Amino acid sequence: MEKIEATNFIEQIINDDIDAGKISAVQTRFPPEPNGYLHIGHIKSMLVNFGTAKKYEGKCNLFFDDTNPSKEKTEFVDAIRKDIEWVGYDWAKEVYASDFFDTIYEYAEKLILDGKAFVCDLSPEEISAFRGTLTEAGKESPYRNRSIEENLTLFREMKAGKYPDGSKCLRAKIDMASPNMNMRDPVIYRILRCTHHRTGDKWCIYPMYDYAHPICDYLQGVTHSLCTLEFEDHRPLYDWVGIQLGFAPKPRQIEFARLAVTNTVMSKRYLKKLVEEGHVHGWDDPRMPTVAGLRNRGVPPEALLDFCTKIGIVKAKSECQLFYLEACIRDNL
Repeated sequence: MEKIEATNFIEQIINDDIDAGKISAVQTRFPPEPNGYLHIGHIKSMLVNFGTAKKYEGKCNLFFDDTNPSKEKTEFVDAIRKDIEWVGYDWAKEVYASDFFDTIYEYAEKLILDGKAFVCDLSPEEISAFRGTLTEAGKESPYRNRSIEENLTLFREMKAGKYPDGSKCLRAKIDMASPNMNMRDPVIYRILRCTHHRTGDKWCIYPMYDYAHPICDYLQGVTHSLCTLEFEDHRPLYDWVGIQLGFAPKPRQIEFARLAVTNTVMSKRYLKKLVEEGHVHGWDDPRMPTVAGLRNRGVPPEALLDFCTKIGIVKAKSECQLFYLEACIRDNL
């Protein structure tokens, strides 16, 4: 595989992996959660994931992270597909985390058998209190040293629906004294009775994102998992899961700064609140910074891609002035 001239730090890392013979082809994924419509910040993520794969003549999957069924809908899946096509990108495969639920569960049993995971009876509030602080080590759960046999039995009973929501969870057994809070025996499975938009009521336990993320990447053949900067502190857990489960080759997570625009709401949580409380007509209201809203406002997709391209792909956080976006729109029109 031939490397290309790097124009940002992600491409330089990929070139280093090519030089070291670690990869033969580039595989990325664009991983939205179907819990709302895409917004302008997702345009940059599309550019990074689809754009990088295209530049290296690789592949990029559309990957739906549907591990939290209480917030996800088929409506959002359809809207996301439409938005990506409107921007002008094609995906190699359409993949869902739920495609791998059986395998993700089997990997959890492997961690239990290897003594790397345990069933914990602490409540979410107690787990938080036991976790410690940034300056003080956490305290081990009193259930941490259950036998492998007991953990396996309890986990299978969780799957069978024997226990109520929130009464038990499966936690990775790592290090309660780790300076990284994400490594202090994180929860990797929780009990949640909720109808899933694809699997229905088959499952009453669901994997946590930080646990499912590296597994889904590996099963898709992802070489470089490109995500925003807030996941940087989660990378040690991403690597831990891959190492414990023996992934070879193990996907590599690389973080970049997310898009921030002045005077613009860039959180699906707040955008959802605007919709649900009736402050706007819907996710595609022209006043919304969603891709659908921008489309209805008359903004061409080329202007949005041009805007994200000019901002560049960097590691440092920064905020872009709204008038710069408006200038790109005017220039394009």
